[in-house]
Amino acid sequence: MTQMILEPGSVLGVLGGGQLGAMFAGAARRMGYRVAVWDPDPDAPAHVVADRSFVSSFFDAQSFEAFSRFVHAITFEWENVPAELCERFEQCHPVRPSSAVLRTIQDRIAQKQFLVASALPVPAFVPLDSPTQLAEAVKQVGLPAVCKTVRSGYDGKGQWIIRQPAEVEMVVHALQQMESSCSKWILEQLVPFEREVSALVVRGHDGECRTYPAVYNLHEGGILRLTCVPSSLPPETEQTVASLARQAVEELNGIGVFCVEFFETSKGFLINEIAPRPHNSGHYTMDACTVSQFEQQVRVLCGMPLGEIRLLSPAAMVNLLGAEAQAVTTGQQYRELTSVPGAVLHLYGKRVVRPGRKMGHVTFLAERAEETVERATRLIRLLQPSEERFLHRSHLS
Repeated sequence: MTQMILEPGSVLGVLGGGQLGAMFAGAARRMGYRVAVWDPDPDAPAHVVADRSFVSSFFDAQSFEAFSRFVHAITFEWENVPAELCERFEQCHPVRPSSAVLRTIQDRIAQKQFLVASALPVPAFVPLDSPTQLAEAVKQVGLPAVCKTVRSGYDGKGQWIIRQPAEVEMVVHALQQMESSCSKWILEQLVPFEREVSALVVRGHDGECRTYPAVYNLHEGGILRLTCVPSSLPPETEQTVASLARQAVEELNGIGVFCVEFFETSKGFLINEIAPRPHNSGHYTMDACTVSQFEQQVRVLCGMPLGEIRLLSPAAMVNLLGAEAQAVTTGQQYRELTSVPGAVLHLYGKRVVRPGRKMGHVTFLAERAEETVERATRLIRLLQPSEERFLHRSHLS
């Protein structure tokens, strides 16, 4: 379907109402668009900033009809929305990215097989149709390895790391316990990487591609803790990352905003996963770039020209997990945080606090990258368990 430019006043639909949906809605409304959010969770933060909210199952027929009548184009903030729902919407609306891209991405086996067929580098992997196949798969992939559910699972959920042969039977038992709700898994080589990097790629409906600078990421327990940009990669290495990221999105024929995650190894880069949406590691673009990843998402969805890719300042972003958001916004710690030059606080407005849940983030901006990393590191030390916090207690400014 040929897409005309949607002008301000049009209604943009977003499937999923988490913080990514809320940030998309904020960017869209700033640019003069109205936003409809569909998320079954009534407490999803994007509902607060929506012009119209749909709080029902994604399989609710009445909501489908009402949502379809109200919006002019549709995107999603989470790759686990039903691909069949997007496919139905495509009969009458632009959906960016497409349901075909979504189907490939949301199935880890399909995604890996697609990347291999596209001659893109990935860690060794073996599909599993049954827990009983795990032992043989371990022989093929070797140890250490990580077993993952094929669908869903994020921030380390639905994953089991196997480092010793004795752990195989325990993971087999865990998989058997969930066979009623999950029937496929994937075993991947646990890559001995030097660091993790990612790159945002924006691709328009006309095939134009733009790539943000590569970023360095640090994870804790499978959850992103820190993102730093620039990544300090040598220029030629940065070009390699950008080229691989663009190639992956172009091979997918993806239209939208994508994040391509890499492992940097002694032998080069391996693609870990692709996210068909704005990404946590791209939040720095809201404060450090001329055009954020969320404005790009609006631009692509509306058929506008892509925004420029320009980094205005070095940045380091720290996620606030669980009770950490309340801790750093209370008393002396809040005073310290808000006194830091270049510190930008984002809170997501989530009502329920759970360990490891992303409740907000802080982006540190400075003239020198070393300053942003230093300030981010000090905040991370304050967020450590109380016994360590006393050992590392220091002012952020």
